[in-house]
Parts: sequence; structure tokens; C-alpha cells
Amino acid sequence: MRAYIKTFGVAAMATALTTGSSAQTAWQHGATPYIEIKNEPAPRLIVDPPLAEGLPKGLVWIQYHAENVRIGPVLGEGALKASPRVGHLHVAVDDLPWLWADTSGSNTIDIFGLPPGPHKVKIDLVDANHNVFPGQSKVVSFTMPEWGGPH
Repeated sequence: MRAYIKTFGVAAMATALTTGSSAQTAWQHGATPYIEIKNEPAPRLIVDPPLAEGLPKGLVWIQYHAENVRIGPVLGEGALKASPRVGHLHVAVDDLPWLWADTSGSNTIDIFGLPPGPHKVKIDLVDANHNVFPGQSKVVSFTMPEWGGPH
């Protein structure tokens, strides 16, 4: 009888653990790159305000998350047919006439050395051919405090 109770307890525990973990799947965190995705949902860019911890040090850390598009260094007309979809970011500061492309997928834009005062960073989620996905431009405004300049 004792062995039966022990076996039953182990089976119940295993069932509870398996049932709890089956509520989430890896698919929820991104599709496999090995299978074409039919009817891919539209890309979506989520951007947070700069992390407060960096500003007093002259650092602007802006975290972002791209959904339904993989950020990476895959560019050009041919890459537009890739599935899952690929893209990258265009980042511009203070309406300057130049920008840079971020293909790292690090989920954090890192800027150092902006002078004290108000600034804005425009972040565009773009396809492999540099076209902005519709509605996927975000502007983050912030004020850089006095921080002592580069060392």
C-alpha cells in the first residue's frame, strides 16, 4: 500500500507540473525559422522611454521590442520574400539629416554624449529594403540632465 501511495504521489506531481507548463509554448515567443508563415500578422514596434539610470551618466538607453519581424542584418530586395519576415531599425536623433541602421536585435538603443537639454529620438521599424512598416514609427522625447560631459 505504501508503494502505491508513493507511486500515486509521484504521478500526481508529474501531472501537475506537465499541465502547468503546457499552458505556454515556445511558439508564443517566436516562430521557427524553418517553416514559412502564412498570413503573417503585421509588424509591431513597442518602444519604452529612456531608462532613468543612464541619463545622469550621459547615457540614453531606449528599450524596444519588435513583434512579427526578426531584427537582423538581412537586407535587399530578395529578403522581402523571407518568412518569417526580417527587418531592422532606422534611428534618428533631433531631426538631424542622417540616421543609422540597427540590425543587432539587442532590444536596446544606446546613445552616449548628448548635450544637456531636450532631445528626441525617432525609431522606424523598416523592412529589408528600408521601407517603414505602416504605422511603425515611434518618437521618444526626453531631457538630458547636466552630466559632466564625456570622460
